[in-house]
Amino acid sequence: MTFVDGFLAAVPVANKAAYLEQAKMMSGMMKELGALSVMECWGVDVPEGKKTSMHLAVAREEGEGIVLSFVTWPSKEVRDAAWAKMEADERMQGMSMPFDGSRLIHGGFEAMLEA
Repeated sequence: MTFVDGFLAAVPVANKAAYLEQAKMMSGMMKELGALSVMECWGVDVPEGKKTSMHLAVAREEGEGIVLSFVTWPSKEVRDAAWAKMEADERMQGMSMPFDGSRLIHGGFEAMLEA
């Protein structure tokens, strides 16, 4: 069954191009290792909430945008093997994050419906 990695992050607008370059490199690695698709989305209509919102979830600061990303895998097993290989890959060593990784939200999900 399809497995999905989901990510939500606040990225400084000034780092949008650097983020995209890093995302292109990462998506290439993921596809090499079995990912079915990779999607990176820059928020353009993300309302701020009072009780909950994407802005609050990532503690978005002034000058930051919201990025929503997801990766589809054929299975959790393929995903787990790919992440293990990526963590050992020299392209990942010394990589600097163009955003505050401590505010990154990540989760793995088993697909319930594909339409």
